Amino acid sequence: MKNKILTIVFIISLIFLSLTVSIGLPIYCRFFYYLHINALNLPDLTGYDYQTIKCAFDEMMNYLTLPGVPFSTGELAFSTNGASHFADCKKLFNLNLIVLIISFVLTLTLFILERKKVFSFYNFFNKRPCFFSGIINLILPLTIGGLASINFDKAFTIFHKIFFPGKDNWLFYPDQDEIINILPIEFFRNSAILIAVGLIIISVIFIILGVKKDRKNQNPIDKTQKNI
Repeated sequence: MKNKILTIVFIISLIFLSLTVSIGLPIYCRFFYYLHINALNLPDLTGYDYQTIKCAFDEMMNYLTLPGVPFSTGELAFSTNGASHFADCKKLFNLNLIVLIISFVLTLTLFILERKKVFSFYNFFNKRPCFFSGIINLILPLTIGGLASINFDKAFTIFHKIFFPGKDNWLFYPDQDEIINILPIEFFRNSAILIAVGLIIISVIFIILGVKKDRKNQNPIDKTQKNI
């Protein structure tokens, strides 16, 4: 029995799963940051050696991604105000992880139930659910990316005002919160690009799968047809 409601839930779940996985790329793939250390010439620009920079970043990310880890930036100094901003960031990181887990479990559960014929997905406009998830996900990075490419600095500021309303603890003083010296705007820009690229790749895969499935349904193979 085709179920429109569960199909819509599945589409939404795929959207959130794709989005959170893409956001997780620069968060959990630390080597992505490591590549920036020498590429952006951070040791010469900051006066910190490679190992000090790497250790500071790892300590910060351990706090942001692991439970029960106290905040630290290695050998780099930080202020109470700066630490409070990273506490706010940790909440967003945790939220992304929670949504990722929930959407993954929900997506997998619905997929298994559909495969076991407990219900059937409804094909809106003759397209599989993954097609619509891909289309919606494709619109998001293209729209935001287009706006950010015009003025990334302004987009970066707007992002912080949206996700940290009423706070200004994200405005760092380099001599008080030295971690900001090893987190240049280029790294955040490239992280945004990585997220967008990841989301675009996932979206394209979903669209292709949706179209292929649709063509398969429209052109069933006649098993009784004989070779000529």
